[in-house]
Amino acid sequence: IEPILRALKTEGYTHPTPIQEQAIPIVLQHKDLLGCAQTGTGKTAAFAIPILQLLYQNKGEERGPHKIKVLILTPTRELAIQIAQHMEGLSYFTSVSSIAVYGGGDGNAFVQEKKALSHGADVVVCTPGKMITKKKMGYVKLDGLKYLVLDEADRMLDMGFYDDIMFIINHLPKKRQNLVFSATMPHKIREMGRKILHQPAEVNISISKPNEKIEQAAFVVYDTQKIPLVKHLLQKKDFKMVLIFCSSKIA
Repeated sequence: IEPILRALKTEGYTHPTPIQEQAIPIVLQHKDLLGCAQTGTGKTAAFAIPILQLLYQNKGEERGPHKIKVLILTPTRELAIQIAQHMEGLSYFTSVSSIAVYGGGDGNAFVQEKKALSHGADVVVCTPGKMITKKKMGYVKLDGLKYLVLDEADRMLDMGFYDDIMFIINHLPKKRQNLVFSATMPHKIREMGRKILHQPAEVNISISKPNEKIEQAAFVVYDTQKIPLVKHLLQKKDFKMVLIFCSSKIA
């Protein structure tokens, strides 16, 4: 598809990553997908590229009012903005529209979000909590949805979004393509997958692990030993930068 290829070239894509190479053909075949690959491996493009291609191919067949076709749920507003910007870049040479919906915006952002959710943007990227808030306001139209993407699914479950996700899914058309992407594949992800995915293909590139250049160590100590241990570690090695997380419950 020429517009998508032009965008890929503009965005600097030359070769697909492993998750992209395996996931893109599956999405283009209209199959549900459960994909696992660690953060930073190109999962966003693995679903964005084929979805944009399918949307572009079907643009000429549209009849009737404009409707939301793709809903991408993600755990944080920062990631929602990032994905929406990525989608915008890849769809630059097409007429496919996308918007990120998240909290904390001003009045102008609220008006823009309401217009997109009621009159239809092709792609909506949203956190589960914000989508429920918008849905309860009564103006979100999801009856034309064709694709549901859960990105960073393990993080959403860790943050307690399971009930929110299932509430949203219960208000979506039954006939749709579902794509679930996660950095890890714990039991709870597979359990959720069994409830929302239909005969899914599975792509498992690698279980999330720290960068090989990062050295990790754990020290089991008493509370009174923590400060002396930190001092010892800081004196032992010449660190260029140090970030220390501590409890703020006790002064």
